Amino acid sequence: MRLRPINLFAVFTILAIILTACGANEPVVTGTPVPTETPIILPTPTSTPTVPLAILVLPADMDVATSDLYQKTVYDLTQASGLRFQVRNTLTPSDLEPGLKVVIAFPPDPGIAALAAAAPQVQFLSINISGITPGGNISVLGGNSQSEIAGFLAGYTAALITDDYRIGMIIPKDNPDAIRALNAYANGRAYYCGLCRPFYYLPWSFPQYIEIPADQDKETYDSFADILMLQYKVGTIYLYPDIAIPELYNYIGTTGVYMIGTVSPEQRPAGWVMTIQPDIVKAIQSVWPQLLAGQGGITVQSPLGLSDIDPSLLSPGKQRLVQQVLDDLQAGRINTGAAP
Repeated sequence: MRLRPINLFAVFTILAIILTACGANEPVVTGTPVPTETPIILPTPTSTPTVPLAILVLPADMDVATSDLYQKTVYDLTQASGLRFQVRNTLTPSDLEPGLKVVIAFPPDPGIAALAAAAPQVQFLSINISGITPGGNISVLGGNSQSEIAGFLAGYTAALITDDYRIGMIIPKDNPDAIRALNAYANGRAYYCGLCRPFYYLPWSFPQYIEIPADQDKETYDSFADILMLQYKVGTIYLYPDIAIPELYNYIGTTGVYMIGTVSPEQRPAGWVMTIQPDIVKAIQSVWPQLLAGQGGITVQSPLGLSDIDPSLLSPGKQRLVQQVLDDLQAGRINTGAAP
């Protein structure tokens, strides 16, 4: 049988038709393909709340033991309240960060009035800084207005440690508060020893006191102390705060006579028995909740406490007796009887 020759043209034509039909539904792509991307949704940024801050401002030259005590007091309060804590020797407007909540400052004045005005959201507590008055967001530690309690306790303590209860007091002249303190001092002596009959007869009674006029030159204060020590044979002297200047108590410290005061000496002289003054630690602890709650402009009254104690002059056992009397005085269980 004779085969017909294949028509190549027809074959190519058929193949072309088939290929065209197969690709009819495919899109025609020209140029470089562009890949599609799945959109990424970024999380909305949220600000982390600032942990509130408390700053304690202490002088650089404060003695280490006292500085450590105040730092521990405020640190413990901040930890219990969830606050950050910093200690500074100075405070400037640049330190008033947004998270600052409480500032407790000791002398010298870091400029509390201006700082408080610049940061009304911050509560400031001024500790013994002169010239600062309470108001707005400034609170202050009240002055020692408990002179009758301090006087009574000084009289009790002086009688407790002095031979024959020979005690004296130096006060400013024509000062009604000092007279009340003197009366309380005498009553404190009597509270300890009743009639306090001396073993050796002396032609005068105790306590003896000496008044110093307001215009008296402070360089002559030593001579007034000499009257008590040399003429009246006083063994312990209570120094009213207006009289307690370093020159005077340093001089008395050279004589062997004991002293009690209400103002801590910068350097405790010989013969300094103790200081009766507001307990700053308890004051800070008592006012802390109010500062934290944003309640300012108050005067903080603190209980009295004992400091600068010389255990060689006031033994631990006698300290307990004195502390018990102080507790009873502040609880109202003992009346100072100081009204003139």
